[in-house]
Amino acid sequence: MPANPSKHSRLDRLGYRLSSIALRAVLGLFLLIPYRARIAAAGWVCSRWVAPLARYRTRIRTNLRLTNPDLPEAEIERLVRAVPDNAGRTVIEVFSSQRFMDQAAQADLTGPGVEALHAARAAGRAVILNTAHFGNFYAIRGRMQADGYEMGSLYRRMANPYFNDYYVEQILGMGPPIFEQSKRGMRDLVKHLRGGGMLGILNDVHVFGGEQLTFFGQTAYTSLSTAELAVKFDCLLLPVFVIRQPDGISFRIEVLDPVDHGDPVEMTQRLNDITETMVRAHMDQWFWIHRRWRVTPG
Repeated sequence: MPANPSKHSRLDRLGYRLSSIALRAVLGLFLLIPYRARIAAAGWVCSRWVAPLARYRTRIRTNLRLTNPDLPEAEIERLVRAVPDNAGRTVIEVFSSQRFMDQAAQADLTGPGVEALHAARAAGRAVILNTAHFGNFYAIRGRMQADGYEMGSLYRRMANPYFNDYYVEQILGMGPPIFEQSKRGMRDLVKHLRGGGMLGILNDVHVFGGEQLTFFGQTAYTSLSTAELAVKFDCLLLPVFVIRQPDGISFRIEVLDPVDHGDPVEMTQRLNDITETMVRAHMDQWFWIHRRWRVTPG
């Protein structure tokens, strides 16, 4: 994914530029709608139109039948509609930038790990918040910033270099620092942790070459980097989840007990198990759209 458009062919650049213009136009139309109605509209459009066209419904059904074979068909069909609705809300919230951050700042911060979180800041100890594509994970930034924390996060550069610039602009609007998944980004990330900073990491996607662990009783190749960073830099490792509330707009943030340091494989499996427990309690809030259970060749 070259960051410089000149690295692409002329035809690719044209295609990327046109798709970027189209995407920004669609987002711009949504942003003209008042906030609460905008979030609901984005969820409805994603559930009713985007999900069928992008075959998300098929993938959701496949994932649910693989991992929850006893789930009633009626519940599967409910989730086929509810999961894209949450995803659509999440996307437009990210591009609503400051308005979304104001909403996120009001989220209730609860759970047994809150005391450990505050104690780490008082001691100047680095913190890694391990979360998932659940609720709207970006809301953690808004709530942490409201409490005076400087929370960094990782992002992956998009294939479309023109839209990527807009995307980075939006997530920077939710507050720095952000670190690209690149050599330079990792150097900056390490410096941030060495200085006692806070970092949010999503660790619930398939990683080629990852460790062969389990998630929902199925093989799930998972990166060990979160646990390895926590051990190497003596970071407090806290599982954190953003739970979208029934109004579809507000959030509750659950901070769970810290994960003790030890073998990174065992730590990461523990994180998988914690995420699974949370997902089972709120099945409609996890992104079942992802290809979490891909098979890695060899």
